[in-house]
Amino acid sequence: MQSANVVNQQAGQQQLLEMLASQPWIEARVEENVFTTSVEQAINWARQSSIWPMTFGLACCAIEMMAAGASRYDMDRFGAGAFRATPRQADLMIVAGTVTYKMASRVRRLYNMMPDPKFVIAMGACTVGGGPYFKWGYHVVKGVDLVVPVDVYIPGCPPRPEALLEGLMRIQDKIKGHRIAKKKSTGSGFLTVGEKVEDELPIPHHSGYVSTSVDIEPVRDHQKITG
Repeated sequence: MQSANVVNQQAGQQQLLEMLASQPWIEARVEENVFTTSVEQAINWARQSSIWPMTFGLACCAIEMMAAGASRYDMDRFGAGAFRATPRQADLMIVAGTVTYKMASRVRRLYNMMPDPKFVIAMGACTVGGGPYFKWGYHVVKGVDLVVPVDVYIPGCPPRPEALLEGLMRIQDKIKGHRIAKKKSTGSGFLTVGEKVEDELPIPHHSGYVSTSVDIEPVRDHQKITG
């Protein structure tokens, strides 16, 4: 009878471990009111849950950005609804609209004023690559990545608020993969600072991304429906 109870207890523990392993990192470490995690994961969790975008719009895409922050789509669900009126309090720049050469220097100045770590979303076709002005628009920058480094591109003319929320979640994935730890230094016996551990850059699960052994010819058949 006692051996049967031991077996049942072990099976229950194994089932509990499998259930916890399938949950996100924060719930998987909560048991009997004890919370254990790493400083790195706690900092990343706090940062990805409190993104402050800058109140910044250039053209018609800004209307969709306003809709995403309003009550119907409610960007506050992701902890990113506190739009800041100054770049010194913001860590996310959503470039929403056409970037002209006259405005490019202002965009760069605002980016330089933002504290690190900071992120940029290029929202809309005009921001991503010049939009309808790509060929003949002499006054439009052919992609805001020529002015500031871009983390997430959102195509569309204009993209819907759902697309902006998707881009925001990709920013959160990038923050979650940030590493502040450092490798142990090797070499001489002197006390030296190790190199920073590389960040884990996320790959969207529905992007059609395919890693090939040799990238000589373009991959064209990886999104075809088979079977």
